[in-house]
Amino acid sequence: MTNRIWQAHYDDGVPSDLPHSDATLVDFLETASVKHPNKPALVFMNCRMTYGQFMDHVQRLGCAMSRLGAGPGTRVAIQLPTLPQTVIAYYAALYIGCQVVLTNPLYTAREIEHQWKDAGCTLAVVADFLWDQKLKDHRDSLPIENYIVTSIPDYLRFPLNFLAPFKLKKKNPPVWAKVKPAKGLHFLKDLIKNSPPEAPRAKLTAEDIAVLQYTGGTTGVSKGAILTHANLVANVYQMNTWFNGVREAQEVMLICLPLFHVFGMTVGMLWAVSNSAAMVLMPDPRDFKALVNNVTKHRVTLFPGVPALFNGLNNYPGIDSLDVSSVRYCFSGSAPLPDDVLQRFEKLTSSTIVEGFGMSETSPVALVNPLRGVRKMGSVGIPVSSTDAKVVDAADASIDMPIGEEGELVLKGPQVMAGYWNRADETAKTIIDGWLHTGDLATMDADGYFRIVGRKKDMISAGGFKVFPDEVDNVLMGHPDILEAATIGVPDERRGETVKSFIVMQPGKTLTIEAIDEYCRISLAAYKVPRQIEFLDELPKSTVMKVLRRELRDREIAKGKG
Repeated sequence: MTNRIWQAHYDDGVPSDLPHSDATLVDFLETASVKHPNKPALVFMNCRMTYGQFMDHVQRLGCAMSRLGAGPGTRVAIQLPTLPQTVIAYYAALYIGCQVVLTNPLYTAREIEHQWKDAGCTLAVVADFLWDQKLKDHRDSLPIENYIVTSIPDYLRFPLNFLAPFKLKKKNPPVWAKVKPAKGLHFLKDLIKNSPPEAPRAKLTAEDIAVLQYTGGTTGVSKGAILTHANLVANVYQMNTWFNGVREAQEVMLICLPLFHVFGMTVGMLWAVSNSAAMVLMPDPRDFKALVNNVTKHRVTLFPGVPALFNGLNNYPGIDSLDVSSVRYCFSGSAPLPDDVLQRFEKLTSSTIVEGFGMSETSPVALVNPLRGVRKMGSVGIPVSSTDAKVVDAADASIDMPIGEEGELVLKGPQVMAGYWNRADETAKTIIDGWLHTGDLATMDADGYFRIVGRKKDMISAGGFKVFPDEVDNVLMGHPDILEAATIGVPDERRGETVKSFIVMQPGKTLTIEAIDEYCRISLAAYKVPRQIEFLDELPKSTVMKVLRRELRDREIAKGKG
């Protein structure tokens, strides 16, 4: 164990270590459905389901899955937007002992084939439009024996269930399709209607695999992080002790992050169920009108998000005249949170945002700023209970870096994955002597607070000097006229690489390149100041609103070849 100097900054009531638990994720749902059967569980547009109804549908779908041959050891793929059906299918699969493989709806046929074959999935729950656009013509190349098809309007009440298909068909691409019956094709609505609530409850243990959480594949072939019930339950308990003001069966959780992403899955869905909270589901995190409407209409109290979401609410037209004061606690991750975005959001909502750090391999939460204690802006906080962290030399992990010096962040704790699915070699490279090597470059200060300074792969080497893009972006976004920024390294004959920043301006604002240069030189050493600036209308982002620097790099490479 490392010297846990950070524990001096734990809030009152946060333990240094958590006791071992034999609980599973299914236990959380069963407890909620027994203790709070009439409390709201799932809210989606005009759909309202209580925990009792939620459990009933889990049982019915689990029964149907079992009749289709699924059970302990079966991998079930779920490729859906954030809908009631997604949550129901997830828990139905776990209830009968299956292992869940959540699949990004934006994946191409090639990416879907890789993931499902790698995991060995034999049953898939998919959206009708995905079946129509991506799956039916590639069925022979996929390992799936049975498909359960559902539609976005399936859980809507009249008149939305009648009107929605007309609107959804007009989107580009369409997000509704009429699916014809076929062999091995089953419809979720019919299965739930015609199956009894008598799913065979698997004899689960905490060490059983719950989820194969596939990494994004940004650094190579996508890999499945093996997350056990013990991993995910530990992470839920870690959040519950950290946010010890969360009230059982009284909170309203906004889930606008996609559930196929580990952040949305754990910090949204799993944490909500453990507290019998109502889950307000949003399929499109870019729909800021729906986001604001959900916060105000449903009196959202818990809001896990990313900086782009908080910034979007801050800049929503007329936000100052709306009542968003219900929001109590927010968790920010996936990208650095600018100080001005945090301050503006907290002033609007009277909430507290804590910035943290996590990854697929840590279920995901590993580091968080204290909820009531010292929050250090720009820091991702301190390790949560039962978690150790340190910074080691990026080239030689046997060397611990001194306080304040940069190196690779490594982690150890009960939320760390069991390994990568069918990739013993990759597991051995990533988990060394019990420490998970994150690939993130960080520093730790004298109080035990960690600051992420970049990814190994993102670090820019400009004339022999190290430049971390996050640092440059934070400075740029501190300018009141700049909405967003993303910095990369581009090839340079003299310097090896040089610093280029892509900038999105606030609506109606303009800046000259010379003005930006002058502004940066106040806060950045000369070698860190962007030598190239390009203005964009928007930055490329992932489905969790994370800026995709790799796409910007690919564009630059393509320019060079042109």
